[in-house]
Amino acid sequence: MPADSSFSNARHVSIADVWWPARRKGFAVVRRAIVLAAFGVALLAVSAKINLPLPYVPMTLQTLVVLMIGAVYGWRLGTLTIIAYLAVGALGLPVFAGPVGGLKPLTGATAGFLSGFVVAAFVTGWFSERGWDRSMVRLFVAMAIGHIVIMAMGFVWLAYGMKLGAEKAWLVGVMPFLAGALVKNTLGAILVPVLRGMVDRRYR
Repeated sequence: MPADSSFSNARHVSIADVWWPARRKGFAVVRRAIVLAAFGVALLAVSAKINLPLPYVPMTLQTLVVLMIGAVYGWRLGTLTIIAYLAVGALGLPVFAGPVGGLKPLTGATAGFLSGFVVAAFVTGWFSERGWDRSMVRLFVAMAIGHIVIMAMGFVWLAYGMKLGAEKAWLVGVMPFLAGALVKNTLGAILVPVLRGMVDRRYR
């Protein structure tokens, strides 16, 4: 079998599906999704606390965790997990950077970035389920697309939703995060394929 065949293999499944297969039906499937989503929400909450406060949008480890959740869980469960995180925060639990909860982060300066988390997890998970989680180079590209989505949505919201204008939105919402995004992108692109290999060897 050619070395690159996994990239086009329609039966390629996420790391989470290899580690904890969803073979049963009914409540077992729901329980599995709840447990994995809750773990992802907890990781996102912790990563939000590791932050560098900036005037409009704090710098956190969340984008790394968002993209890794997408890559490890796949697009369905990954997207669901990010939505669950936003819902938990909207209900008032202090899971956002600050720490804060409630609707303010979802309607204020960070709204575009938080919305971008959902799309970025979907994109990264979609590529991962097509075998890109086995290649550091391909996963780097997938995660880079995810980072671009997050920054683009954050930029548009700051520029037009918050009425900062394009120049200021770029200066406060994109420029300070470029170097960190590159580092986190590289770290995620290294960690996930290593984890993929470990899981495949042990559980397959």
